[in-house]
Amino acid sequence: MTFLDMLRAATAQNRSMLCVGLDPEPSRFPGAMRGDPRRIYDFCAAIVDATADLVCAFKPQIAYFAAHRAEDQLERLMQHMRTHAPQVPVILDAKRGDIGSTAEQYAKEAFERYGADAVTLSPFMGFDSVQPYLEYPGKGAFLLCRTSNPGGDDLQNQTLASVDGQPRLYEHVARLAQGPWNRNGQLGLVVGATYPAEIERVRALAPTVPLLIPGVGAQGGDAVATVRAGWRADGPIVVNSSRAILYASSGDDFAQAARAEAERTRALLEAARGVA
Repeated sequence: MTFLDMLRAATAQNRSMLCVGLDPEPSRFPGAMRGDPRRIYDFCAAIVDATADLVCAFKPQIAYFAAHRAEDQLERLMQHMRTHAPQVPVILDAKRGDIGSTAEQYAKEAFERYGADAVTLSPFMGFDSVQPYLEYPGKGAFLLCRTSNPGGDDLQNQTLASVDGQPRLYEHVARLAQGPWNRNGQLGLVVGATYPAEIERVRALAPTVPLLIPGVGAQGGDAVATVRAGWRADGPIVVNSSRAILYASSGDDFAQAARAEAERTRALLEAARGVA
């Protein structure tokens, strides 16, 4: 089964466009876990178990593990998700981008060491920096396109005078992902929820590729505007929320509170799809 097949199946089975981002910050852990990086796996596994039937994907952010020397805990977590939520695809949020020979090693890390179903990538070194990831049949890669951070304008919103039609850089990336770079249907795009007009523009240029849309929740993205701009019957969206779900409670009920917030967000997204 390909990543896109898994994504569509999980979306249908769980009636969900919600992705839970796993960005563990030990300083925000509840109770006896607080401040203890050795409990990263325990915290994240509890979130996974509480929300696995409510999501279309999980998205662990690799830096939150590596900063605490917790890559072994990430490996355990990936195995836990494969065992306890095999129907839910896992997107490794790594944002890698390097020359081909190094990209081969990063691809091996993502897909062989961690067993991810998809990975996030920076496309700005060109296709040869993306191609090694596409050598893994059935795996997916989401290219940074129009990100939710304010500094995204510095490059992504600039006009390319040398390209036909003088598109903005993010528009050019969207066209490449829909067209010549997407040789086996493995590519998606990352578009921030804080820019619904740009989501709509990306969707017009790339009508069928999956969109990974972070920024709903703590970053202030509008869930309803996001769905209306990006969702299409043949163009899936993966709407990520991290902190708002992970840290819905600082008490021992953190997993139950995470589930309640995930249920609320899922319902909001589904209601928006009904009128999109």
